[in-house]
Amino acid sequence: MPFGFHGLDLVVILVIALLIFGPKKLPEMGSAIGKSIKEFRKGMSELTNPKEEPEEKAKVSSPVSMEAIDREIASKKAAAETSMAEPEVYSAASKTETPAE
Repeated sequence: MPFGFHGLDLVVILVIALLIFGPKKLPEMGSAIGKSIKEFRKGMSELTNPKEEPEEKAKVSSPVSMEAIDREIASKKAAAETSMAEPEVYSAASKTETPAE
């Protein structure tokens, strides 16, 4: 007897799943399983047949993104220095305003 599911087996499994999960969850679960299988097949096909990017495209996109990262880091450093300088100004002003006893 070959292994596999026959018509009656599938009906029994579907009835049990319907009783356990209910009619509202069953379509959501089927959709999630379908998406998982699709992503698995896509991943397997990418492993067996990897797509190669042209080297020129990779070289052009890399420096642009590095420049953007450098600008972001510089702006964050400037903002941090500005926020750190402000409390020192206030503390110096508060020391001069207090009368000496």
